[in-house]
Amino acid sequence: MRHWGIAVAIGLAAMAGAAFAQGDVIAERRAGLKRMGGHMEAMKPVADSRGDPKPLEARIDDMIAFYRTLPARFPAGSGTGDTKALPAIWQDFPRFEQANTALLGQLATLKTAAASGNAAGFAEAYAQTGPQFCGGCHRPFRAR
Repeated sequence: MRHWGIAVAIGLAAMAGAAFAQGDVIAERRAGLKRMGGHMEAMKPVADSRGDPKPLEARIDDMIAFYRTLPARFPAGSGTGDTKALPAIWQDFPRFEQANTALLGQLATLKTAAASGNAAGFAEAYAQTGPQFCGGCHRPFRAR
């Protein structure tokens, strides 16, 4: 009987650890995605005013680094809890990865425009990034 109680305690501890780890991955990806939104918000006034985009390169680099890791931030079983992730992510993970790859390509375009100091090119790339690429992932994969 005593061995059974120890086995149950170990099992419960393992389940609690998995739930905690899942909560961590959800919290980490939410914080990262919020940071990405902050980068986009910081770029908007520069794009709108056709200002100098060069100072935004570091923000774009951070976005590229984050989105390179995005698919790994959605492990199986992390679709419940404090998340707006829709089941479609795991049901069609290749499509999710495709959307992420497309966004990475667009961020490279945005970075090139920022690095060159091309204000008009940056504004055009920025205008496409939000609705077409960010929205291309939010619409099918994120609850409102």
